[in-house]
Amino acid sequence: MAAPAEVSIVIPAFNEAGAIAGVVRDLRAEAEWHEILVIDDASTDDTAALAEGAGALVVRQPYNKGNGAAVKAGIRAATGEYLLIVDGDGQHKPSDAVRLASRLGTYDLVVGARSAATQAGPVRRLGNALLNWLASYLAERKIPDLTSGFRGARVNRLREFLFLLPNGFSTPTTTTMTFVKAGYSVHFEPIDQRQRTGHSKIRLSSDGVKFLVILLRIITIYSPMRIFLPVAGASFAIGAAYAAWTIATQMHITNSSVLLIMFGVVVFLVGLVSEQLASQRFDGRK
Repeated sequence: MAAPAEVSIVIPAFNEAGAIAGVVRDLRAEAEWHEILVIDDASTDDTAALAEGAGALVVRQPYNKGNGAAVKAGIRAATGEYLLIVDGDGQHKPSDAVRLASRLGTYDLVVGARSAATQAGPVRRLGNALLNWLASYLAERKIPDLTSGFRGARVNRLREFLFLLPNGFSTPTTTTMTFVKAGYSVHFEPIDQRQRTGHSKIRLSSDGVKFLVILLRIITIYSPMRIFLPVAGASFAIGAAYAAWTIATQMHITNSSVLLIMFGVVVFLVGLVSEQLASQRFDGRK
């Protein structure tokens, strides 16, 4: 169990003047944290000044780089043994921050898993549900909330995967999948989030595709056969079934059947080689 005095709070913030001071004050009132870092991503409002006035240490980005880049700057700047990422829009409860921090030490990564009822809009909930289902299949364990930004981890574990983290809004997806597939202990703590101040900067139509690409990218690094094997199996099965049908009805095998079967075999072999390369990549890592 990690004490708050061992935990650095990192708050990535871009134009969060309406909420940031309250977020910092509420966190300070809840516990004696090691430090509260607000990473100001070149905001055009008073986010930085208000955060400083509330008692946070502010790290200013020279230009807008994205939420993920702000989180990475916070990971580099943190001096605590553990790190807790909190959104700057006021939707995360300070009491939940203490609860997540208490799980650190037992687990390498703790994620605040939002209830469906507190996630904004039916379309967003459906999109998140589909991503959670796909991530659970690829990771081979249940993932109830893939995209929650409210999460904590050991700082040295986060720095181990810093090169994989994108500069955009896919940091939660990447950290969840990398920690799970690397064999670290991951815990999903149920939370209810509050109504945010302002509007979400994530757009499901564009960022949803990015989340999907991140999922596939991480899995091809760690367990490529989770992707290659279903594709190869489907292609081979369709080709074999079509060949059996044409033999039974037309007494010959079509070129389409042969191509599908060969494609399945080639994809399987490529996946097998990728799996071996993935295993060798991490053999020497502790």
